[in-house]
Amino acid sequence: MNIEQASKRSFEFLGYSFERCYAVGTGHAYLGTKPSRKKIAGVTRRISQLTERNRLCDEATDVVGEFNAPLRGWGQYFCLGSVSKAYRAVDAHAWHRLRQWLGRKHKVRGAGTGQYPDEYLYETLGLVRLTKTTANLPWAKA
Repeated sequence: MNIEQASKRSFEFLGYSFERCYAVGTGHAYLGTKPSRKKIAGVTRRISQLTERNRLCDEATDVVGEFNAPLRGWGQYFCLGSVSKAYRAVDAHAWHRLRQWLGRKHKVRGAGTGQYPDEYLYETLGLVRLTKTTANLPWAKA
């Protein structure tokens, strides 16, 4: 497959999806990369497994510690190309599932945003926020 064929249809390789993207300023098409849907689904499935009902006896800091390892690894591997949407999706799934789990653990009704605000999740429990890591990428400082 040559570049012209590759730019007309997408393909996956090593967990990345290669597809036609468009430059924001100029609108020119280019072959870009982003994490594949399968890999995003895989990390969100892992997060869901860590917040199942059989884990309600575990400490919140232990569960968050187990969250952080795959989140960091996934974020470090998938740091090339258009990652912002994927990072936002994974972050949203992580805080949603963690709030649900905390609510079940402490028998609190509702979505948990009042009882467990972002500051509690990220600062007190230490949940990794992938969207903040994009500021440290080398091309973000250019």
